[in-house]
Amino acid sequence: MQLDELRALLARHARPDWTTDIDGVLISKVDRSLPPSPSMSGTVLALIAQGAKRLSLGDRVHEYAAGQYLVASVDLPVTGHFVGATVASPALGFGLVLRPDEIADLLVGAGPGEVPAAAPPGIAVSDASAELVDAVVRLLRLLDQPRDRAVLAPLVKREILWRVMTGEQGGLVRQLGLPDSGLRHVERAVRWIRDNYAQPFRVEDLARLAGMSVSAFHRNFQTVTAMSPIQFQKRIRLQQARLLLASHPGEISQVGHRVGYDSPSQFSREYRREFGAPPSRDAARLLAPATALP
Repeated sequence: MQLDELRALLARHARPDWTTDIDGVLISKVDRSLPPSPSMSGTVLALIAQGAKRLSLGDRVHEYAAGQYLVASVDLPVTGHFVGATVASPALGFGLVLRPDEIADLLVGAGPGEVPAAAPPGIAVSDASAELVDAVVRLLRLLDQPRDRAVLAPLVKREILWRVMTGEQGGLVRQLGLPDSGLRHVERAVRWIRDNYAQPFRVEDLARLAGMSVSAFHRNFQTVTAMSPIQFQKRIRLQQARLLLASHPGEISQVGHRVGYDSPSQFSREYRREFGAPPSRDAARLLAPATALP
């Protein structure tokens, strides 16, 4: 079976940093189930070969297991973890970074096809077709064939993109390659908040940046991110604060102010609600070797 070979290839080529010798290709191998941890999703196609993963975005929970794939079309703040991973049966996954220019290049020849008029959810899960799994296996085989890799890897990556673009999540992926799609309009606002998370903003200004009316912007932003713009900014602020506290555990007030909180009590309250512990205790937990997050 193709999944059996896929598991063997992933297990053999997995590295601690998840990178491979093929640009944009990632391999995950996790041999224990850690508590859910926050991160950014990236724009990625993620295919599970063994085990399962649970990912939450706002009030939405996405679960996908062996033979299923997830598409993240916008870099979003998520909380996730692998489920049931053990040393004897580690979770194994393949990842391919989704780049708008590569998708746009495919669309030039194939045409836009069916593209939703409104922005779709930023994350979606589907069953992988046999053709998609076969293409992923052939791409990973090239890790053992350095002579062929430089020429063939770009071609097989294009095939993988094509299989996804013509599959159940094709409309979502196609929007990523269209500069004037609803998804890309929302992505401009998402990127501004992510780059300027400590700054206050007016929703009217974000709507103007996205090229939408305020009502359409609210509706599309909520659809893509499962959050309001204010909730999205809060999630980014708190994730950034946690990263800063890992290296500056004694500077709680300074970190809170740096990420945009004028009130230390509000920062502590919202941090505890997000991560289950106040900043000082969570910082100590992050620095403890036995419980450090990956």
